[in-house]
Amino acid sequence: MSRHRRPSGFQRTDRIADQIQRELSRVLQFELKDPRIGLVTVQDVTVARDLAYADVYFTLLGEGEDAGREAEQVLTGAAGFLRSSLAQSLNTRTTPRLRFHYDKTPERASELSKLIDEARAEDRELRPEDDTDND
Repeated sequence: MSRHRRPSGFQRTDRIADQIQRELSRVLQFELKDPRIGLVTVQDVTVARDLAYADVYFTLLGEGEDAGREAEQVLTGAAGFLRSSLAQSLNTRTTPRLRFHYDKTPERASELSKLIDEARAEDRELRPEDDTDND
């Protein structure tokens, strides 16, 4: 006797996460007026299966980690306002509580890229020019 399992639970949370990401991006861009938040980009949203929480991962354009931490606090403070905005557009019985997380990935990628470029430049300086033909 096999049970038929519906994969729709995951599909539903993915669909809701996408909807939250789109709507939050719109609200952050056009409705939330706080000078401490620069250009916020919502990178990803994951929603708990029971829809109790939504983890929102965001980045800031051209800002450092300190600004990211401050923005995380500001967004956490505005979570109630953002949640009520979401409640108007989500077709769910409950609206997940929002938890904001500053995503340092783009910053780290930029730092690593800079380090790689510096290492390549140093390598070119140290390598004799006649070795370049042997590649």
